[in-house]
Amino acid sequence: MTEKKILRAIGGEVLPTPPIWMMRQAGRYLPEYRATRARAGDFLSLCYTPDLAAEVTLQPIRRYGFDAAILFADILLLPQALGPKLWFETGEGPRLEPTTTLDQLRALKPVGAIHETLGPVYETLRILGRELPRDTTLIGFAGAPWTVATYMIAGRGSPDQAAAHRLKDEERATFVALIDIITEATIHYLSAQIEAGAEVVKLFDSWAGSLKGTDFTDFAVRPTARIIAALKARHPGTPVIAFPREAGPGYIGFARATGADCVAIDNSVSPEWAAEHVQPDGCVQGNLAPEHMVTGGQALIEATRHVVRAFANGPHIFNLGHGITPDANPDHVQLMIDTVRASA
Repeated sequence: MTEKKILRAIGGEVLPTPPIWMMRQAGRYLPEYRATRARAGDFLSLCYTPDLAAEVTLQPIRRYGFDAAILFADILLLPQALGPKLWFETGEGPRLEPTTTLDQLRALKPVGAIHETLGPVYETLRILGRELPRDTTLIGFAGAPWTVATYMIAGRGSPDQAAAHRLKDEERATFVALIDIITEATIHYLSAQIEAGAEVVKLFDSWAGSLKGTDFTDFAVRPTARIIAALKARHPGTPVIAFPREAGPGYIGFARATGADCVAIDNSVSPEWAAEHVQPDGCVQGNLAPEHMVTGGQALIEATRHVVRAFANGPHIFNLGHGITPDANPDHVQLMIDTVRASA
């Protein structure tokens, strides 16, 4: 039986103290990350230089002793590997050459060709497999098809995903074809991550909450289910965490509908609600509000205890409801960890 707490929780075990990791735990709030990022020169160079990407992945493990390390990469590396140009504007975020027509879809590279670009990501995983502590779980990840599609269509992030919704509603065949390509490419990508050493993989559907009604089923649930089924066929022992952020009622039954081994939840739903409606189907990950990493203090302690208590009767991985922000205080992260681990 594994001693890795993350794997035990995902497998359904109720542990006296929940294992803990944090979305974006390798990032700009850490001075050591900023130093390594400066060495790399730019963000994409950091992602594609295995030694440096492994270093920033390891930094929060050395500092805090999290129970898992998540691969340092970006969800837009996959669409870049399909052909569109990707770059980052300082202070503004990623820019991607838009893909909105059938001709542009036909010009994309075959999904099997993505490994030519993504080879450095797999090498990062191999390095981490050698260097991580024996009790630390290695998590790989990708963006879910809807979320990746929103960036490929608009060429950038947007608060309402309007361009993707417009293509979905007005050029349905083109939109469905794009979702199918991303889904197949994601299967190839995550399978290669597992072969390189990832022990768990996570699907980030950061914009799932903007899908309503049958669109949520068609473009959040079904592509996730297709990816998970394919991965389970290829790698039967590798668990999958799904994160349909801001799904609200859509969280209910999501694990059953997709085959996900664990459902990550954001902090727009209460821990008590998720314990009642989501946790009966298996492991839940979440869901402390990220702003506590900025403000700290007694409110952080109380909110952390609240989350731990709410999920104490079922399998739980402690995490934030979304990624830690660049203005977070590293000392507040330590306070959160100490509070979780004192909760038994």
